[in-house]
Amino acid sequence: HAPQDSGHQVAPAEPWAALMESVVSASGQGVAVYEMGPFARAAELAVIRKLCGFIGYDARASGIATGGGSLANLTALLAARNRALPHAWQRGLGMAPSPVLVMSSDSHYSVARAAGILGLGTDSIIKIPVDGARRMRPDALASALDRARAEGRTVIAVVASACATPIGAFDPLLEIAAITRLHGIWLHVDAAHGGGLLVSPDLRGRLAGIDQADSVIWDAHKMLHMPALLTFLLYRDGKDRFHAFAQDAPYVFGDGETPDQAEWDAGLATAECTRKGHTVALWAFWSTFGTAATAAIVEHLVATTHAFYDDMRASPDFVPVHQPECNILCFRHIPEALRSASPEVLSRHQQTLYQKLIADGRHFLSATMLDGEWVLRVTVMNPLTTRAHLQALLSRSRELASAK
Repeated sequence: HAPQDSGHQVAPAEPWAALMESVVSASGQGVAVYEMGPFARAAELAVIRKLCGFIGYDARASGIATGGGSLANLTALLAARNRALPHAWQRGLGMAPSPVLVMSSDSHYSVARAAGILGLGTDSIIKIPVDGARRMRPDALASALDRARAEGRTVIAVVASACATPIGAFDPLLEIAAITRLHGIWLHVDAAHGGGLLVSPDLRGRLAGIDQADSVIWDAHKMLHMPALLTFLLYRDGKDRFHAFAQDAPYVFGDGETPDQAEWDAGLATAECTRKGHTVALWAFWSTFGTAATAAIVEHLVATTHAFYDDMRASPDFVPVHQPECNILCFRHIPEALRSASPEVLSRHQQTLYQKLIADGRHFLSATMLDGEWVLRVTVMNPLTTRAHLQALLSRSRELASAK
């Protein structure tokens, strides 16, 4: 909760939501089966409808809540696999040539992990190169899908990012959706972080085209500032959520083919059976303060990050690596003595400065590698963080960099 913490994509939980989380813990409201947690499941469905509306989905849409983005990505891609290969759940893959999963080279590691878990194998991943702004290149995607078709390979899904973790880049969803629709391929959008921008009328345009995705994941414990872990997996066609799992468990679900019961029993569409009703916290927050409160927070985070970018551009010794699209910004410290240094020396300087800042303990940020070189990275997640806090980070960085 310290405003000097801008290290990772981890948000401080809203206090009212955290209080409601304790109520959920005390109530024992499980949501796999409606009769185990009727209030929590009703709240979850209400929030899911709200989120689907923000995406732009129509009344056919539905979804589930899961414990984190990694599990949500895995579940979405399992549904995509089972729709593309209807017999894979019972019989396994057993195909030659092997099916493939297509994603950006900057996609979150959980997507590649899902390929291994699903039996596709990480060697069957096709990584699409990114452009200068680190966004998936639609032309390269179209070429890759044409090659896969020519080789007779089944494409399970194309995974786009909104936004990708390294610098917060948003893939061009409208162009990607047009390509996947032409090929009849499932489009999955990992909006775990950037989905929060959809609540803001001023910022939602950065996710234009997300309404054409077959599935979307959205973390509430990031830009929505809910207690972790709470991720939503949302489907444009709600029936697609039943592709992921096909199991008979009458001792839990009873007649799982009853449409009304299938709507209310969340366990039919998620890997988790016993699952706490975390969504009550988000339902309570929006019921009390409205979604405009969340929009104001998101807009503040993005505006603060852009102000930090402006400060850095005006600085003689700090260089932003990119123009921020949301609340993530990567940059380098380049003092006068290193302006003619090699990329390797500059990279080591960023790594050393990062280690000094962490040891100093006054500010918290992160570091990452872009194209093989270290850069410093901030993610403004705290609504209490101001431009002054980030300016102080730059000042302290200078002091530590010059200290012997």
